[in-house]
Amino acid sequence: MKKMIILLTALFATGCGNGYDSVDAQEFAETLKNPDVQIIDTRTPHEFSEGHIPGAVNIDLGAEDFFRQMDGLDKDKPIAVYCRGGRRSKIAAERFVREGFKVTELDGGIITWEGEIEK
Repeated sequence: MKKMIILLTALFATGCGNGYDSVDAQEFAETLKNPDVQIIDTRTPHEFSEGHIPGAVNIDLGAEDFFRQMDGLDKDKPIAVYCRGGRRSKIAAERFVREGFKVTELDGGIITWEGEIEK
């Protein structure tokens, strides 16, 4: 029983083993300072056109060709992923991790972002 409690505590401490970092806007901004980071916005093209983080590439999580677009990314470079409120980016982050990417996700989405927005 004690081993089970230790295992569960470890899983929760590491984000339930999701394989990616979910960070606040301030830490996400620090992640974006890495010149190799690939910034992915998982919202719809319409949402993306209304404003996005500079340098972001739009790969709509709901698009039929999401995985095909994912193939165009460099697995040797980290991914920084976000959406509007954090739900879609968490789903996308899990998919990116399964494909072998190192991922940082903006917890709370772009609505928590205090940095520059590009239109």
